[in-house]
Amino acid sequence: MKLVAAYLLAVLGGNTCPSSDDLKDILGSVGAEADDDRIELLLSEVKGKDITELIASGREKLASVPSGGGGAAVAMAATAGGGGGAAAPAAAEPKKEEKVEEKEESDDDMGFSLFD
Repeated sequence: MKLVAAYLLAVLGGNTCPSSDDLKDILGSVGAEADDDRIELLLSEVKGKDITELIASGREKLASVPSGGGGAAVAMAATAGGGGGAAAPAAAEPKKEEKVEEKEESDDDMGFSLFD
């Protein structure tokens, strides 16, 4: 990632075709080191390509990658809706436990309770 970042910084700085020395200078300015083989691999992969087209094609590829989230919410909704009467007592129990925990936490506040 740091090589890609250095390459993009060089391009943003006006250098449309950065060399390995340019990338080493950028990385060296922040105390990072880079492997010569990786630099050459990156430069060979982007040689002759427009950076804006590369970024656009990368965005298209990332758009098709599923990102997490929603799985737990779907599972909880299915449990709450499909359980009928059994789901209500299960939901009520954690609320009681949370209240107990909050009370225990408020005991540790060195006697400055404003809401007791």
